[in-house]
Amino acid sequence: MLNRTMQVEIIVFKIIDKEILFLLLKRTEPRGGFWQPITGGVHEGEGLIQAANRELQEETGISQYLRIIDKVHYFEFELKDYGRLKEYVFGVEVASDVNVNLSPEHTDMKWCSLDEAMSLLKYESNKTGFKKLYSLLTAGK
Repeated sequence: MLNRTMQVEIIVFKIIDKEILFLLLKRTEPRGGFWQPITGGVHEGEGLIQAANRELQEETGISQYLRIIDKVHYFEFELKDYGRLKEYVFGVEVASDVNVNLSPEHTDMKWCSLDEAMSLLKYESNKTGFKKLYSLLTAGK
């Protein structure tokens, strides 16, 4: 059963020649038709990392990754019919040659720079998560 008080957001990235590329997925038109990272609900009794791994697998087919970064960002928002939700943002680094298999929830995918992601993302909360992850990845460089 889905716990409709918590969600996870997974920002998938890869590093090629020191350039960080982020994966964006385009939702189907009935689901809004906008670009976003992986998002999904946390099942009853499921931990946040478990939920992030499950959503990563369900929405992209990715089951292997190089590392997961938790505590990237956290925010709350109101969702019609559900009330207040808490969303926990994770970063997941994948190999440069990773294969992505889109779920039926999405029509397209794109690897892009932070600037392009900022121009495509719909929600400010998503943009904040991307900026925070980018800062973590480039700290001290």
